[in-house]
Amino acid sequence: MDRQVLSLTWKDFIAPEFHWTDSNYGDIAAIFSIVYAVANIFSGRFIDWMGTKKGYLWAIGIWSLGACLHAVCGVATEWTLNLGGTEEMLKATGAAATMIATTSVYFFIAARVILGMGESGNFPAAIKVTAEYFPKKDRAFATSIFNAGSTVGALVAPISIPSLAGYFKEIGWGNGWEMAFILIGALGFIWMGFWMFLYNKPEESDRVNSAELEYINQDAAAEPEVSAANEKKMPFSEIIKLPQTWAIFLAKLVTDGVWWFFLFWTPAYLSDVYNLPSNNPTAMLLIFVLYAITMLSIYGGKLPTIIMDKTGLNSYDARLKAMLVFAVIPLLALFAQPLGDYSYWFPIIIIGFAGAAHQSWSANLFSVTSDLFPKSLVGTVTGINGLAGGISSFAINKFSGNLFDYAGSTNMEFMGFVGKPAGYFIIFCICSVAYILGWCCLKVLVPKYNPVKC
Repeated sequence: MDRQVLSLTWKDFIAPEFHWTDSNYGDIAAIFSIVYAVANIFSGRFIDWMGTKKGYLWAIGIWSLGACLHAVCGVATEWTLNLGGTEEMLKATGAAATMIATTSVYFFIAARVILGMGESGNFPAAIKVTAEYFPKKDRAFATSIFNAGSTVGALVAPISIPSLAGYFKEIGWGNGWEMAFILIGALGFIWMGFWMFLYNKPEESDRVNSAELEYINQDAAAEPEVSAANEKKMPFSEIIKLPQTWAIFLAKLVTDGVWWFFLFWTPAYLSDVYNLPSNNPTAMLLIFVLYAITMLSIYGGKLPTIIMDKTGLNSYDARLKAMLVFAVIPLLALFAQPLGDYSYWFPIIIIGFAGAAHQSWSANLFSVTSDLFPKSLVGTVTGINGLAGGISSFAINKFSGNLFDYAGSTNMEFMGFVGKPAGYFIIFCICSVAYILGWCCLKVLVPKYNPVKC
């Protein structure tokens, strides 16, 4: 939800006030992504050093602060440029409007940097917790459950954030979008309290009995050599030389941007192509349905376990078979834009299934890390993979923003589409084939189960 406040408010609430273009928004999204990417390297190592409980507390606090700070970007722009208020900004033209856009973008980037630094600790901590609490065969299912939290947030966001922004704008509390950032950001501080009092490692928790602990540690008996390496360290310089590291890095590099594109640009897509602003009830319903479909990803985490139980394959080989299924489904995105000529429901449903496939793919790709690496390295390697995801997101957001501005200003044509619809179709084509390429990276670099031993 923290990530989506901007994507759901910029087009219809923020852009008119600050005179933003698609490129302005694309730059903000891209810089957030690259900061998130670089921060992952350090946050993964930080989580391994601090431990999951303390490390994740720091992450939650920083990203919640960053989310709330977005709300002061408007006031900061007014003070910096010595403006009289919102009305003066709205009426600005020419060089004045450009200055307002540029200054406000810098302030939003600053808030986004803090948000990205905090959020970079989320997945290293979450994957490390999964490795601590589940045997390998259950980790993808567990990951798909916690990863569905982002989908639940995506379900709630379109029916709450534009309405919050519209309500507070109507009653005169700023321009509405400010309070949306504050309220959603404040939820993170509540989550900090739950995490602080509820979480402990399984061997330290009063809620885990001996039978459960034995189940959690079942891999130690099956793979004693791997288990013995779980608490050993490995220099970073050695980690980045491993083919296992590069296999996961490249698979994430070519696929993660797809999800970020859908997350950041779908509201703008509905506005640009179908003239449905984010606070329109139809637009809210469409986004809700899209992310409701992505909830199917929970079952995607179960598929490798089913394959293991039926075939006796190890966790990695079973996971590759499941991931091939998830890599094929996004090919449907090739038909999203053409079918959109008949109804906006077709692209939304197709994007929903592609999103479900991505989340299933992502849950299993995260679990590949804990399949191949000992627990002592899971946070670090997940951080490296977060770098790949951030670079992927940076590239697709930067490219998309510039492409859409260019397509709209030149009436660019592509495969029968003109203007911005042509630009969106190009991105959909890229998204559709990304997962096949990602699967090939895994299969070529790590063709068979080969866990890292420290």
